[in-house]
Amino acid sequence: MRKLARKNILNVRNYTPGKPIEEVQREYGLKEVIKLASNENCLGPSPKALVAIKKNLKNINRYPDAASFYLKRKLSRSLGVKDSELVIGNGSDEIIVLAIKAFVEKGDEVVIAKPTFLIYEIASQVHDAVIKTVPLTGAFKYDLKAMREAVTPMTKIIFIANPDNPTGTYVTKGELEDFLRGLPRGLIVFLDEVYFEFAKASFKDYPNGTDYLKGRPGLIVARSFSKAYGLAGLRVGYGIAGEEVVSCMEKVREPFNVNLLAQAAALEAIDDRAFLKRSLGHVVREKRFLYSAFDKMGFEYVSSATNFVMVDVKVDCKKVFEGLLKIGVIVRDMKTWGFDTHIRVTVGTRAENRKFVAALKRVL
Repeated sequence: MRKLARKNILNVRNYTPGKPIEEVQREYGLKEVIKLASNENCLGPSPKALVAIKKNLKNINRYPDAASFYLKRKLSRSLGVKDSELVIGNGSDEIIVLAIKAFVEKGDEVVIAKPTFLIYEIASQVHDAVIKTVPLTGAFKYDLKAMREAVTPMTKIIFIANPDNPTGTYVTKGELEDFLRGLPRGLIVFLDEVYFEFAKASFKDYPNGTDYLKGRPGLIVARSFSKAYGLAGLRVGYGIAGEEVVSCMEKVREPFNVNLLAQAAALEAIDDRAFLKRSLGHVVREKRFLYSAFDKMGFEYVSSATNFVMVDVKVDCKKVFEGLLKIGVIVRDMKTWGFDTHIRVTVGTRAENRKFVAALKRVL
């Protein structure tokens, strides 16, 4: 029988998302389950976004605006860029895929950290790129010097998650500027800033990627409405780049990729500053609660610039993950990322965080 799939597709490792609440309820016969696995906003969506969704429900018989005109207009004014310097995606994941579709040919090199956000590697494998991985430093940070040294004439894209997932660490302004200064001009640098709001609110030396757009025509900055704005279920992300780069990405973007309700919700979420402020403040307070609990338990953790924390539980993380599932707490085990004794926990409500800490003590 003739083989249907391309050879490189057979080697692609499927992305495994955090378990949904309903699946854990079915599997273990539980009524109450909390999910602290996917870095979602535990306070829910922006109230203004909810109003916009209800208002637009009557229009779902119509196709959405394929160009996301009004969302681009509002974002451009908020960010200080042109409409033509924005591309809207079905989550920031699609911005990653669009960049690879537009710029990476078979045999081109893509440089990523190891470990980091898994979609960089998966999407690159799908497009038959040569993937060069650079280990993190002992402090769980990007080794930008080694990443720069990994660049060759065949390198097309470098991915930098800032802050990083799953570690929660970030590249400082000085580190980023030194890194960019030493790179060839023809290279695409993809700055993944989906946790931008959390990092910017707490760390003075955290850089704003859009500040470097004018100096680097190959720079792409990606952000999302999934995290701080609480719209993960609607899938809205966006990329910011020079007009030429955006034009190429638009050529490979599917029409109607962002649905009507998602566009309406994102439009209003941008203006819901009270909700954003409340979300960011909550994360800061609850990270302190989790840090204190880990300190008392004698666990080392990575100080995080995001809404999640990676912690070393000192035993097989898969067993801890499974033990927590049985009592209704969903986290992420870090075995897939190569951290055999770490789990990653999303910041929840105070009640959820208390339940998680009690459950972790029970499992251990």
